[in-house]
Amino acid sequence: MTSSSRMKKSSSNNWRGILIWLLLALLLRWQVIEPRWIPSGSMLPTLKIQDKILVEKLSPKIKRKLHNHFDRNSIVIFKPPKALVNSGYDQDSALIKRVVGISGDTIEIHDGKLIRNNEVMIEPWIKESIKYELASIQVPDNTLWVLGDNRNNSLDSHFWGELPEENVIGTAFLRYWPLKRIGPIRFTQPK
Repeated sequence: MTSSSRMKKSSSNNWRGILIWLLLALLLRWQVIEPRWIPSGSMLPTLKIQDKILVEKLSPKIKRKLHNHFDRNSIVIFKPPKALVNSGYDQDSALIKRVVGISGDTIEIHDGKLIRNNEVMIEPWIKESIKYELASIQVPDNTLWVLGDNRNNSLDSHFWGELPEENVIGTAFLRYWPLKRIGPIRFTQPK
């Protein structure tokens, strides 16, 4: 084998390797982990405008297949529900909120507090009391009740109702920008 043919073979192997890694990276991006940025203040103070986060996309798919419940207090990224799309919201956009109720939970808001299943929730991520009331509702099957952490400035379930579980894209798990606040997005709320 001449040195010219060895170089061609080596170059071909390099390109094949690069192509395989590129395909794996794209598969990972489309199916497992996706970077996102925070476009609004609805999740303040937990997530600030322009924070960059990673979204894990595999567990919501598995939970739906196995009919498992989503985790209360997790932060989910989702496609807008029909009520928002029907009012002119872009169906290709993505929103981010905290899961405060799962199928079967009873949710209400009174005297500035979230009440789930007749228990007042302790929410360390909330910086001011809620300035609206919400009569008791039961979260329907296969849906979630989601609220922004900035409760008084969030377009969420208290406006448009329950979120179909099938709309969930993934769960926020890591902030990677800004560097001074890099780290996992923690959920320290009791179940």
